[in-house]
Amino acid sequence: MSADPTLAANYPPVLGLPEFSRRAAELILGRESSALVHNRVLGVQTPGCRAAIRLGAELLRSCYRGSAGWCGPVFLPSPFHDSLAPVFHAAGLRDLRSYRCWEAGRWEESEQQLLEDLEAAPEQAVVLLSATGQCPVTPDLSQDFWKRLTQLMERRHHFPFFLMLEQGLCRGDPELDAWPVRHCVSAGLELLCAQSFSHSFGLYGERVGHLLLVLRHSALVLPLQSQAEEAVRRLWSRPVALGARVVAAVLGNLANRAERDGVRNVAERGAALRQQLQEKLRLLGAPGCWDHLTQQGGLYCHTGLTAEQVGFLAKKRHIYLLPTGRLNTTAMNSNNLDYVAESIYLVLTSSF
Repeated sequence: MSADPTLAANYPPVLGLPEFSRRAAELILGRESSALVHNRVLGVQTPGCRAAIRLGAELLRSCYRGSAGWCGPVFLPSPFHDSLAPVFHAAGLRDLRSYRCWEAGRWEESEQQLLEDLEAAPEQAVVLLSATGQCPVTPDLSQDFWKRLTQLMERRHHFPFFLMLEQGLCRGDPELDAWPVRHCVSAGLELLCAQSFSHSFGLYGERVGHLLLVLRHSALVLPLQSQAEEAVRRLWSRPVALGARVVAAVLGNLANRAERDGVRNVAERGAALRQQLQEKLRLLGAPGCWDHLTQQGGLYCHTGLTAEQVGFLAKKRHIYLLPTGRLNTTAMNSNNLDYVAESIYLVLTSSF
């Protein structure tokens, strides 16, 4: 890129680089998607995934159900990442509610709880869903369950808002990770999807995000594009070009897209570390069942530890987790895995 004389340091378009948006949409929907073929898709490059969520919230407030001023409800998974709610609040969506997707020691009941809560939700509610089952905290849901969930949302007229934070790093295959979104599209649902390329491309500092809108009719694309341009000018003016050019160049080269061993290796390493941690806790006799460690995918897993236990680990053992008990599996390796397991056992068996 540095040697390409056609690339100038000009501002990118307000909605981002068209080639990047096209490749991002193809990655998650598939190149033969009927939504793409019939021009029912709008893509907007954003400075990171959080900005994609914010833009999606802005569009919901201004356009959802055909009128401005819509304010909810939006259903977020519980427990959920504490920073998500303020993003919706900043967009003027105050009616935030939760659905259960996991409780400590009760992972096997999570699917039924999720269905019960969304069945009881008002019709036409917006539901935030993690496509990869990685974030904020959801089990790695099966395709059969996604089919049931899609039928429920279709019957209750819910609007899915997907998070795709690390496509390819959950199951080691971008196609498999994208299956829930593709299934909803094939069922005829409209949806939003906030994509992030930080993890899968290692572009943490470049802030490469994308908001994908799949609409029922192609006639809706231009009006929503106008609304999106207005919101982008108000929020960040224009996105960053370099990271998006990297992603577009990689995804636009079939040889690069076929070379997925790196992504697969990261996913397999994370799965192996979770399995090793589970086994070490079992051998130590740690209280409780730790099957939930291996029932999650991606770079992060929820341990079930409380905020007090997390504080003890940080203060006494210098092991740092989020207050919700969320652990970055990539921080573990063969040199510190025993220490991590022993520390978790200690915090579970100590009176502090």
